[in-house]
Amino acid sequence: MNKTCLLLIVFLSVAMGVFSVNPPASEVRAVWLTTNYGLDWPRNKISQEMQKRELVVILDNLQKHNFNTVLFQVRARGEMFYDSKIEPMASVVVPSAHGKPQFDPLAFAIEECHKRGMELHAWMVTYPLGLDKHVRSLGARSITKKNPSITRKYRGEWFLDPGNPKTDDYLLSIVKEIVSNYDIDGIHFDYIRYPDNTGKFPDAGMYRLYGKGKTLQQWRRDNITRFVTKAYDWVKSQKKWVQVSSAPLGRYRALGNTGAGWTALETVFQDAAMWLKIGKHDALYPMMYYKDHLFYPFVDDWLENGNRRIIVPGLGTYQMIELGWSRQDIENQMDYTRKNESAGQAYFRADNVLSNTKGILNTLDHYYRYPAKLPAMTWLSDEVPEAPQDLTAENVDGRLQLNWKTGDAGARVTYNVYRSESEDFDVNKAENILATGLRNPFFEYAASVDEKGYYYFVTVSDSYHNESKICYPAFFVHSETVK
Repeated sequence: MNKTCLLLIVFLSVAMGVFSVNPPASEVRAVWLTTNYGLDWPRNKISQEMQKRELVVILDNLQKHNFNTVLFQVRARGEMFYDSKIEPMASVVVPSAHGKPQFDPLAFAIEECHKRGMELHAWMVTYPLGLDKHVRSLGARSITKKNPSITRKYRGEWFLDPGNPKTDDYLLSIVKEIVSNYDIDGIHFDYIRYPDNTGKFPDAGMYRLYGKGKTLQQWRRDNITRFVTKAYDWVKSQKKWVQVSSAPLGRYRALGNTGAGWTALETVFQDAAMWLKIGKHDALYPMMYYKDHLFYPFVDDWLENGNRRIIVPGLGTYQMIELGWSRQDIENQMDYTRKNESAGQAYFRADNVLSNTKGILNTLDHYYRYPAKLPAMTWLSDEVPEAPQDLTAENVDGRLQLNWKTGDAGARVTYNVYRSESEDFDVNKAENILATGLRNPFFEYAASVDEKGYYYFVTVSDSYHNESKICYPAFFVHSETVK
């Protein structure tokens, strides 16, 4: 059988199998929420309150569709979406006036995500600084003016120079500012690579100074890995639970003759699999914005190089607009990643999902029909927290209220709520999950009146997503007569 026929059979099998896999109980369901140019947010450029309401609507919709992770863009090209002392606030954020406190989008987004049981990972563009026009608009506030020695201009665009060790110090100061001042759940690096088509990137002087006999290609890879290592080690020394991740190109390396000419390793010098191998990353969200033979084998390659870390393929829902992909193309990829036990899926961009491009949100209504917990980061900690205690269930004005005590679980924990018709049930069956990521020992919902009796259970998850045993259940009969 030739390769073309074999690939066709694989693709047809994927298409026929969509939704055939039961939803897992643990799965990353993420979106990149793009703030650059206000692509996803903010659209309103006039009112601070309108910007807040816009973001709330986005997060409400993500919660409704059982997403659990928001990759929130906090650094675009040389400007910030938080109150920074290092780089200026992005111009699309409406400034405060009349003595009101500074609007801090990151602080607001964290609070609103946590209210909804979702994690927020601070997504920062790493090396690009923008085109000439953008850099000029920042004036003296731009790093190109404040410290030009660590910047380089290439094809009309400005970049931080990965080959200059002082660049590491500058980027690390941004990481420190974010991690120290905000209760983020992760730090997520984008464009953590050399620019596209880097043959003539102007780093010859740095290479002569620091190359030390390495090939130019290996030296460039080592430069990126050097910063990754510094950032990872510092984050873990301060807040060990903060997940460190990045979004490399979707193809790690060429597989034979497939994918050559545009890969993370060979084209832009991201040795992302090495970051996993040496333990300097907790997760990868590769940007897999291709399809067919440029998607499936490369998913497998990432998973084979995952070193038991979290691999979340990034799916290009925007390609349904830009390249005319069908919804089926995305559905096939969703199903393939789940069948092959990736840690979940991420989507670029949030608006392409929430605007229901070609009906993709209808697909997700089924695909993500139950909430999901997040995968445990056992390489950071495998200690299991104590189970909650004293769970009670009560009907209050037609809503079932659950309350429990936390025991010695600690301050930074979340809770998962389950429901079952049997006292003997499995926490690994998604259909038993009512809610995940709760920050307070309380849950209520409008339970249907069906005269059935249900057992309710609660577990606690620590900041590494290690889950406790179930608590002693509360039994409740959903009857018009309170029982």
